[in-house]
Amino acid sequence: MLFETIRLALLTVARNKLRSFLTVLGVVIGVASVIAMVTVGQGSTAQVQSDVASLGSNLLMLRAGAPGRGPGGSGETSAPLTLRDAAALADLSTVTAVAPASGANVTAVANGVNWKTTATGTESSYLAIRGWTLSLGRIFTDAEALSGTPVCILGETVRAALFGAGDPTDSDIRIDAMSCRVIGVLARREASTFGQDENDLILMPIRTVMRRLTGKTDVAQIYISVSSGVATDIAKAEIETLMRERRRVGAGREDNFNVFDMKQISSMLTGITSVLTGLLSAVAAISLVVGGIGIMNIMLVSVTERTREIGIRMAIGATERQVLMQFLVEAIVLSLIGGIIGIVVGLGLGLAGSYALHISFTPDWRVILASFVFSAVVGVVFGYFPARRAARLDPIEALRHQ
Repeated sequence: MLFETIRLALLTVARNKLRSFLTVLGVVIGVASVIAMVTVGQGSTAQVQSDVASLGSNLLMLRAGAPGRGPGGSGETSAPLTLRDAAALADLSTVTAVAPASGANVTAVANGVNWKTTATGTESSYLAIRGWTLSLGRIFTDAEALSGTPVCILGETVRAALFGAGDPTDSDIRIDAMSCRVIGVLARREASTFGQDENDLILMPIRTVMRRLTGKTDVAQIYISVSSGVATDIAKAEIETLMRERRRVGAGREDNFNVFDMKQISSMLTGITSVLTGLLSAVAAISLVVGGIGIMNIMLVSVTERTREIGIRMAIGATERQVLMQFLVEAIVLSLIGGIIGIVVGLGLGLAGSYALHISFTPDWRVILASFVFSAVVGVVFGYFPARRAARLDPIEALRHQ
């Protein structure tokens, strides 16, 4: 009996192709929107977590400037960080390694090719703190770092732009007006940091950058690797105490520096993306309700159009329950067709969005299953009233209907 009811429902849907398509369109849009939003949202969350993780594990970052406002943001000039600050931080018991860093936008020239990139001045500990490895060559020595020797390590993007697939070690390149000897190449990283190519950089001794490129002794930020087994909160409190003493911040005054905990940043950004994904998905889910209203409206029209048919069925012995099931199954079939098409369209949109935004494609099968089930529920809820109306028609009055 149920099989026959489903067959009749499919035949009715097939007879009115355009009407059926317009009826399920709201469900398709609703399901597709929810799946696409959740897929892109989860991909964005995963990318944020990957970006923060690529900065290094158990990592703190120190910058000058009042919290939340940056250098000079409070109306006062914040003293810049110095190499002495980095040396003092390295003596803390909770700290394993420290790497001061300063950058400059430069143009690298080699083999007749110009390439605009960023030169980051730092110390050899930077590679271990940030999780970098070398594919070719070596890191700069302590002697090279102290003397400001013009040596450099190329990121893979810079190497490919200037030397193709060749080995650039022991070659000379020009960085702005300075000649620099290439001593190594960083191994490629697949992840990007907040939309930027991590491989598009040049590492140099920080004193070389200060003397030959920026002409300043300021340190933009200091990367701090916390000792294994030490909570970052404890290390952060110790660093803040030391920096308040070094920068002569009086009791009750606001810090004129920032200590960023990468884990906290990851948690905050993940929370933001999750909330936005939830809000957008909730808005998209409204389309499902609208689609359900469309199904109810079309089914009511169908009941009116088929009043005489209903009267004939009931006159030859069909029960109210059978008529109710016929129209209810039709509504559910329409809703499920919309749900299936919506899932396919939603996954396609999610894949396209992930490709366009350069994030991972991470569909959530629980959301897909929930969308499919919800589309069936929409068919039941919004199809019940028209089906009940059809089942309660008076057969005599139905037969008289023209």
